[in-house]
Amino acid sequence: MSAYPAYAMGGLCIVGGITGFARTRSIPSLVAGVGVGLLYLWSADAIRKGTNNGIEGALGASALLFLSSLPRVAKGPVPAILAVTAATSGVYYGKTLYNIR
Repeated sequence: MSAYPAYAMGGLCIVGGITGFARTRSIPSLVAGVGVGLLYLWSADAIRKGTNNGIEGALGASALLFLSSLPRVAKGPVPAILAVTAATSGVYYGKTLYNIR
Protein backbone atom coordinates (compact mmCIF):
# COMPACT_ATOMS: atom_id res chain seq x y z
CA MET A 1 0.00 0.00 0.00
CA SER A 2 1.19 3.46 -0.80
CA ALA A 3 0.75 6.76 0.94
CA TYR A 4 1.48 8.73 -2.25
CA PRO A 5 -2.17 9.09 -3.37
CA ALA A 6 -3.10 10.49 0.04
CA TYR A 7 -0.15 12.91 -0.01
CA ALA A 8 -1.13 14.08 -3.50
CA MET A 9 -4.81 14.47 -2.61
CA GLY A 10 -3.91 16.31 0.60
CA GLY A 11 -1.74 18.80 -1.23
CA LEU A 12 -4.32 19.32 -3.96
CA CYS A 13 -7.13 19.87 -1.46
CA ILE A 14 -5.15 22.42 0.54
CA VAL A 15 -4.07 24.32 -2.57
CA GLY A 16 -7.63 24.15 -3.91
CA GLY A 17 -9.13 25.46 -0.70
CA ILE A 18 -6.70 28.37 -0.56
CA THR A 19 -7.24 29.11 -4.26
CA GLY A 20 -11.02 29.02 -3.84
CA PHE A 21 -10.74 31.45 -0.96
CA ALA A 22 -8.39 33.77 -2.88
CA ARG A 23 -10.70 33.89 -5.90
CA THR A 24 -14.11 34.17 -4.24
CA ARG A 25 -13.41 34.91 -0.55
CA SER A 26 -15.31 31.72 0.23
CA ILE A 27 -14.68 30.73 3.84
CA PRO A 28 -16.37 27.31 3.32
CA SER A 29 -13.93 26.54 0.47
CA LEU A 30 -11.00 27.40 2.68
CA VAL A 31 -12.21 25.42 5.70
CA ALA A 32 -13.29 22.38 3.68
CA GLY A 33 -10.21 22.31 1.46
CA VAL A 34 -7.73 22.70 4.28
CA GLY A 35 -9.69 20.37 6.58
CA VAL A 36 -9.97 17.52 4.07
CA GLY A 37 -6.39 18.15 2.95
CA LEU A 38 -5.10 17.84 6.49
CA LEU A 39 -7.09 14.63 6.96
CA TYR A 40 -5.47 13.22 3.83
CA LEU A 41 -2.00 14.30 4.98
CA TRP A 42 -2.52 12.79 8.45
CA SER A 43 -3.69 9.58 6.81
CA ALA A 44 -0.71 9.51 4.47
CA ASP A 45 1.66 9.95 7.39
CA ALA A 46 -0.08 7.16 9.32
CA ILE A 47 0.09 4.85 6.28
CA ARG A 48 3.78 5.63 5.79
CA LYS A 49 4.56 4.95 9.46
CA GLY A 50 2.37 1.85 9.54
CA THR A 51 0.26 3.08 12.44
CA ASN A 52 -3.44 2.43 12.92
CA ASN A 53 -6.31 4.00 10.97
CA GLY A 54 -4.30 5.52 8.12
CA ILE A 55 -6.15 3.67 5.38
CA GLU A 56 -9.49 4.27 7.06
CA GLY A 57 -8.72 7.99 7.31
CA ALA A 58 -7.80 8.22 3.63
CA LEU A 59 -10.94 6.32 2.70
CA GLY A 60 -13.03 8.63 4.89
CA ALA A 61 -11.44 11.75 3.39
CA SER A 62 -12.13 10.39 -0.09
CA ALA A 63 -15.77 9.72 0.78
CA LEU A 64 -16.16 13.16 2.33
CA LEU A 65 -14.62 14.89 -0.69
CA PHE A 66 -16.64 12.81 -3.16
CA LEU A 67 -19.95 13.37 -1.40
CA SER A 68 -19.36 17.10 -1.03
CA SER A 69 -18.34 17.64 -4.66
CA LEU A 70 -20.95 15.36 -6.24
CA PRO A 71 -23.87 17.82 -6.05
CA ARG A 72 -21.74 20.48 -7.79
CA VAL A 73 -20.43 18.32 -10.68
CA ALA A 74 -22.51 20.11 -13.30
CA LYS A 75 -21.25 23.55 -12.23
CA GLY A 76 -17.87 23.23 -13.90
CA PRO A 77 -14.68 21.27 -14.35
CA VAL A 78 -13.27 21.74 -10.84
CA PRO A 79 -16.06 19.92 -8.97
CA ALA A 80 -16.05 17.21 -11.65
CA ILE A 81 -12.30 16.69 -11.30
CA LEU A 82 -12.65 16.64 -7.50
CA ALA A 83 -15.35 13.99 -7.73
CA VAL A 84 -13.31 11.81 -10.10
CA THR A 85 -10.06 12.06 -8.12
CA ALA A 86 -11.88 11.45 -4.82
CA ALA A 87 -13.63 8.41 -6.29
CA THR A 88 -10.35 7.07 -7.66
CA SER A 89 -8.59 7.53 -4.34
CA GLY A 90 -11.55 5.99 -2.52
CA VAL A 91 -11.50 2.93 -4.76
CA TYR A 92 -7.75 2.52 -4.23
CA TYR A 93 -7.93 2.73 -0.45
CA GLY A 94 -11.18 0.76 -0.31
CA LYS A 95 -9.60 -2.13 -2.22
CA THR A 96 -6.51 -1.91 -0.04
CA LEU A 97 -8.59 -2.08 3.13
CA TYR A 98 -10.67 -4.95 1.76
CA ASN A 99 -7.51 -6.92 0.88
CA ILE A 100 -6.06 -6.42 4.35
CA ARG A 101 -9.18 -7.65 6.10
